[in-house]
Amino acid sequence: MSKEEDLFKAVEALLAGGPRFPAPAERARLREAAGVTQAALARALDTTPQTIKNWEAGRSEPRPPRRAPYLALLEGWAERYPAAKGDAHATPELELELQPEPEPEPAPEPAPEPEPEPTPAPEPVKAVARAGAARVRRVAKPAPYDDDSRFANGPLAVVDADADPDGAGGMSAYCVGGLVLDVPARSLPELVEWALTEARLGAPRLDGSGWDADPLLVLTPAALERYGLPVELTDDERVAGRLPAGHPAVEEVERADWRLTRRGFGPWARIYRPAQGGRRVCVQLCIPSWRALDTRSWGAAADLPPAELARVLGLYASRVMTPRGSTAVTGLELMTALHPPTRASEPDAEGRRHSVHRPGSLGKDPMDPPPCEAVDGHPVLADLPRFHVRGPGERILEEAYDWARELTDEECLKPHLVGIDVNMAFGAAANGAVVGLAAPPVHTASPVFDPKVPGAWLVDLSHVDLSRVRVGKEWTRLRGDLLPSPFTPTGETPTGPAWYATPTVAYAVELGYDVAPLEGWLRPEAGRYLDGWYKRLRDAYVATMADLGVGDGLPAADYLRAMERYKERDPEAAIVLDAIKNTVKGGIGKLQEKARGGGWRPGLPWTALARPTWRPDIRAVVISRARIGMHRKMVALAAATGSYPIAVLSDCAVYAADGPSPLDVLPYTPDGKTVPGSFRIGVSPGMVKHQGTRTPLWAEQLREETGDPLLNLARYIA
Repeated sequence: MSKEEDLFKAVEALLAGGPRFPAPAERARLREAAGVTQAALARALDTTPQTIKNWEAGRSEPRPPRRAPYLALLEGWAERYPAAKGDAHATPELELELQPEPEPEPAPEPAPEPEPEPTPAPEPVKAVARAGAARVRRVAKPAPYDDDSRFANGPLAVVDADADPDGAGGMSAYCVGGLVLDVPARSLPELVEWALTEARLGAPRLDGSGWDADPLLVLTPAALERYGLPVELTDDERVAGRLPAGHPAVEEVERADWRLTRRGFGPWARIYRPAQGGRRVCVQLCIPSWRALDTRSWGAAADLPPAELARVLGLYASRVMTPRGSTAVTGLELMTALHPPTRASEPDAEGRRHSVHRPGSLGKDPMDPPPCEAVDGHPVLADLPRFHVRGPGERILEEAYDWARELTDEECLKPHLVGIDVNMAFGAAANGAVVGLAAPPVHTASPVFDPKVPGAWLVDLSHVDLSRVRVGKEWTRLRGDLLPSPFTPTGETPTGPAWYATPTVAYAVELGYDVAPLEGWLRPEAGRYLDGWYKRLRDAYVATMADLGVGDGLPAADYLRAMERYKERDPEAAIVLDAIKNTVKGGIGKLQEKARGGGWRPGLPWTALARPTWRPDIRAVVISRARIGMHRKMVALAAATGSYPIAVLSDCAVYAADGPSPLDVLPYTPDGKTVPGSFRIGVSPGMVKHQGTRTPLWAEQLREETGDPLLNLARYIA
């Protein structure tokens, strides 16, 4: 007799009779009537208080070896503390339902062309019957993730082995909303099958032409041991970023007719089968103990208990998207998810649809940059002499500010140095940015500058005089020597022709100066590709700040008070907030990902170049807008108050002030308004928060200790 038939008979015995568990609410009533806490009961049954909570909330059911002792305890309490007559929870019952297993779905490729019509949702699976046998898991009341019943249990699950001294315990999957599912899988291939057929995990597509998000399984160290995977990678495996091809786990996956992507079995492994019928069959794995959750983006998330980790990742998934790798990778994937490269065409004469280019996207084919936009080592620069250093006239250099100056005598007498930091500066800069889309750039000699055309322009901006600029419609005199140049990341004034992105050249015109480009690489097909990306991340940021007690629309003083120790109010939400911010920065950075290891040599292509999202020109536009935005605000503040920055690092500026607060730097009128066009205090991206306050004495001592009279104080003022 097979194992499945044995299990089927056991299930039939349960259905026919046997012990029946009280309803979840009755379990809680009996425990409370006995005066026993959940923690005390957990200690008696050698489990966790969270498990007891799940049993009493109906999110999970007890299993051996705790099932029989727990039932005996409940029966004893029921005799001592009978329920009041008419109590709706007095009838003990464990509900088991059987229904046929749905037919296996056709297996898709990892990246086939999508159809716009949604895939019909399969019926929820509460138990599985096949060929006269049955595999049953307990019925749990799901915490719906959205209105799509295919994904009723949320986008992801943290898989953990139940604590059992004998090592024979089961597996649990901790989902969003506190839901805990039983995991019947005893091998890695079975786990993948379970995630795709029974778990009801995933998330709906963000665009009708895109893909639904694949289920994400996060494997704890205990789960790794149960499934024959190492808890930690060796040094060689860590360098390679994956398990070796001959590892037993890799071979087990391949024997079961599953495949791994070219990245192999690493911290963010993807396991799939080829597509048939236009539907993906793919599961994403996240392995925190293999450093999948970088501490720079996720803090201590990898050390959280399974339920808390599910909450953190689930919150991020609901507000951004299901993680696809690092926050940088996810930021880039979010762009594609919101703007898929293709869509289904209208039906042809035979009623068939075809994959066609989706307007407003970057297309599905990679694009070589012009030489001025290429990073060093790119194949388009292979003909350059070895060790050649390209200057501003050969390459575009749009980077964030790193500038500082000495304090004036007047500033040295001020009691405070106040740092202000722009919220999600690169996200705000992406909003409204006009960038090139799928068409390649066109080389043009002596073009007439058009601020509406994205591209790279070779132009001389050395004649722009910051001591006399146009602010709004009025010409204004400023201390140009106390301001950084807006045209270089170092703040130094350019000395001749150089390559710039469109926003930088447009700012020179805004300041009141004529420009005469010598040549350009222009992108006539343009659009606001990043608007939807920014709005989703903005909403995620603002909603998470609200979770931390910092609401939108607060008056400046109230906002600054709310920001005091705000991350301590909900450490898990604080982790999500940092992940969102790193998604913005990392996503923009990934647009110009450079070669890393793997035997690469200058002049040879690297993996990132095969992506249509390898677009250094888009990164240049965003960073240009961020730097120009900082300068525009500094000019407006200087024109109105005579205050000039002492140091600027990316999105942080330091000012000398008479008081310790940003309110002492940024003047507000009695009706709550600040200088038009300058910095504003608030939670929204593009507004500013308090970065830190020090003294001029601290600044001079720090510069003396380092021996650098121009040390950037913005790096240390927090």
